[in-house]
Amino acid sequence: MPHIPVLGREAVEALAPCDGGVYVDATFGAGGYSRMILAISGSRVIGIDRDRSAIAGGFDLVDQSAGRLTLVEDRFSNLAEICTAEGLDAVDGVVMDIGVSSMQLDQALRGFSFRLDGPLDMRMGRSGPTAADVIARASETDLANIIYIFGEERHSRAVARAIVAARQEAPITTTRALAYLVARVVRSRPGDIHPATRTFQALRIFVNAELDELHLALAAAERVLKPGGRLAVVSFHSLEDRIVKDFLNARSRSGGGSRHLPEIRHDAPSFRVLTKRPVAPGDAEVAGNPRARSARLRAAERMEAPAHAAGALPAWPRLSDVMRGG
Repeated sequence: MPHIPVLGREAVEALAPCDGGVYVDATFGAGGYSRMILAISGSRVIGIDRDRSAIAGGFDLVDQSAGRLTLVEDRFSNLAEICTAEGLDAVDGVVMDIGVSSMQLDQALRGFSFRLDGPLDMRMGRSGPTAADVIARASETDLANIIYIFGEERHSRAVARAIVAARQEAPITTTRALAYLVARVVRSRPGDIHPATRTFQALRIFVNAELDELHLALAAAERVLKPGGRLAVVSFHSLEDRIVKDFLNARSRSGGGSRHLPEIRHDAPSFRVLTKRPVAPGDAEVAGNPRARSARLRAAERMEAPAHAAGALPAWPRLSDVMRGG
């Protein structure tokens, strides 16, 4: 059966693909969005993924599309440069599905899941430090900050302290070893999520700089979308959704102030928000795929105004600094 992405129908409907339109599937994965877009006669898709195995898995769809699908192994934050390299000044739509894919979670050797024992890797690409490298080298303070900021784990200090104590006895190199260690520190009640969920989420986001990538990708989409073009973003936890919400709110704001305060000057709106509330999956989709339960879709339409100036990235821990002890 072809892969059906979470909120796939809703995301593609928000994208409103048309004959002759050019679209960017910024997180190609198993090709679910691309397949649905290519079902529209005459459409063209640029599929981007930093995971080489995802690109290789899409070669059959490239053949089936008769030249209408181009796959690029790269980070989705580079989508503007990728479009330029493909000879595209502007595109009709960009769709993003943020976070780890089911394919990655279900491969023990990728090290994303505490359900499967494997090497503590977690890299979406095949280069750079692994999660095991971070666990081995990061200071206790850095570990606590990473786990708290990117995992929203209230017990981050206790987890970091336990990791530092344990690694002095033996390296922590497998998903099972880390999950067992965290479960000894973070207590849970029946029905709660696994105690290691937030720590694994934090390490994965940190190793792959996922939130920085999202900030940069949203700004890149703003630059490449033509007026009337659509942006559709599916996120899976509050950190991602907050970034998308704040970006669209900032880009759709036209003014502010009151009779007591002077009006605040804003750039002209570059987007019109199409989803006043985020779209959530229905009961049937959640029943068929429990991983869909936290998904949220936000969509917007590009306006005529120029792209806004890109702001600075948040001042949170970064891999290069932590690995060199900065």
